[in-house]
Amino acid sequence: MSKIEQLVADLSTLTVLEAAELSKALEEAWGVSAAAPVAVAAAGGAAAAPAEAAEEQTEFTVVIVDGGDKKINVIKEIRGIRSDLGLKEAKDLVEGAPQNVKENISKQEAAEIKAKLEAAGAKVEVK
Repeated sequence: MSKIEQLVADLSTLTVLEAAELSKALEEAWGVSAAAPVAVAAAGGAAAAPAEAAEEQTEFTVVIVDGGDKKINVIKEIRGIRSDLGLKEAKDLVEGAPQNVKENISKQEAAEIKAKLEAAGAKVEVK
């Protein structure tokens, strides 16, 4: 059996506490530190970044959940909001709910669009 194989076999028999003690002893003997705490800290920092981004959301999406009973009024509002859509496309958007009405917009614009669509009779969410 080679030295490496013997070392692996010996290390496999260590308990978790013994392995931790070995790690500390090697750190002291060689003047290095284990990379695992650094990886944990980096992972923790990466996990915190999305949480901060969620708190500081600047772009919103208006989603029509249901066209409601007054679909003609909702279709008219959709055409006013999205001038790039024709009558058929606006109708398909309303009837195909849930669908995105407008994406990557400010909070104020999203609130205005939501208010218009709800006044017309649609059910709307802002995400």
